[in-house]
Amino acid sequence: MPTKTLIIASIAAGVIVAGIAAALVMLSGNAAPATDKSHDSQNDQILKQLKSPSIGNAPALGSDDAKVTIVEFGDYQCTWCHRWHEGTKGTLMADYVETGKVRFLFKDFPINDLSDRASSLAAEASYCAADQGKYWEYHDEVYSNWEGENTGWVTRASLEQFAENTGVQDMEKFSDCLDSGRYAGLVGDNYKLARTVGLDATPSFIVLIDGEDPQLMRGAHPYSTFERVINDAYAS
Repeated sequence: MPTKTLIIASIAAGVIVAGIAAALVMLSGNAAPATDKSHDSQNDQILKQLKSPSIGNAPALGSDDAKVTIVEFGDYQCTWCHRWHEGTKGTLMADYVETGKVRFLFKDFPINDLSDRASSLAAEASYCAADQGKYWEYHDEVYSNWEGENTGWVTRASLEQFAENTGVQDMEKFSDCLDSGRYAGLVGDNYKLARTVGLDATPSFIVLIDGEDPQLMRGAHPYSTFERVINDAYAS
């Protein structure tokens, strides 16, 4: 089996141990590809999607030359996503992203959607803010104002307030973007990507290390786990 077909889910007692479990990653999610060549092509496409920002105005953080890329799949209403954002993200950014050792991306996995689609709407709003150069500021603002899962805090009014708080200049443009559903398809594509690679919880992190199999970190792991994985990558 080609190594590119594997995302290694290797979490034991909060620590990644390579090789404990593996999940096939296939775009179709159904029957096996007819040839190894087509299989490799599908897996290459998945890796490309994982490594690429959802849109150009929502760029990856850190250096494009970093050996390690971490992709977070999250939901803006998720309790543990919020806790990871408040308790771990800042230190990880300072120690590894801002120093050029890690490239960091966020992709939407709105698993807390109910009939109001609040999680998806918050994700769409983040891209409307990105249109005006405020993606990461908006991303952080939403998590900083988190008030629980499906408690009604994600509303049209609150999303517009977050935009104002982060310095989005043209509020009419932001509102028009949100009304149009311009990024609904994009958020849906990120959700499908998460399901394609076998994710079922938020937050989940896929760690891509040059020359190694992708690793899956499922859950809001502490800083020490990320530290170990990153340092091991640079030690090898």
